[in-house]
Amino acid sequence: MFSIAIDGPSGAGKSTVADILAEEYGFVHVDTGAMYRTIGLYLLRNQIDPSDENAVSKALCNLDLNVEYIDKKQHVYLNGEDVTPFIRTNEVSTYASKSSALKPVRDYLLDAQRNVAKKYNVIMDGRDIGTVILPHANVKFFMNASTESRAHRRHKELLEKGESITFEKVLSSMLERDKNDSSRKIAPAIPAEDSIPLDNSGPIEETIAFAKNVINERLGK
Repeated sequence: MFSIAIDGPSGAGKSTVADILAEEYGFVHVDTGAMYRTIGLYLLRNQIDPSDENAVSKALCNLDLNVEYIDKKQHVYLNGEDVTPFIRTNEVSTYASKSSALKPVRDYLLDAQRNVAKKYNVIMDGRDIGTVILPHANVKFFMNASTESRAHRRHKELLEKGESITFEKVLSSMLERDKNDSSRKIAPAIPAEDSIPLDNSGPIEETIAFAKNVINERLGK
């Protein structure tokens, strides 16, 4: 199996780029962030403190999370419910960021993420794919973009989903999440030593073209 890891901070455009590349190469796109968001949604719905490791660990015993691919698109199921449309709110992002720093949460999802890569050729995006989940991935990218461009992208996405939120609130939340993700003790969001920087501040066509050149070289095309 061939695997591509795309890591980077929130709002860098990882999922969008991964979707395009997956379509181009006929790979499965594994959005690990959606899995963490699903856990965040469960904690939010059940009013569980996402920073309380004991409470979160107990909650995981009652949580059944499954991933299915419908027309090559990932859907996440929480206790049998397709929650894909409900996991992209700013509040769920906050719960996901805090709970993803906990070892029980990362352990809960580790095998599930690796098992998908054993079955399919994958493009997997997240925070620690190249460093922890798929350390032997054939290609590793670390994608970034300016903080303001990432915040504008996320703000637009939230407005399109009908959420009423200011750009300033999105920017503040993103800066806090960046700090949490990069400084946590367990699987911090940092580049793998052998990752290739991928800047997504400009036109996405340029990002895709650069990524394809790297992938084609590794595939021997």
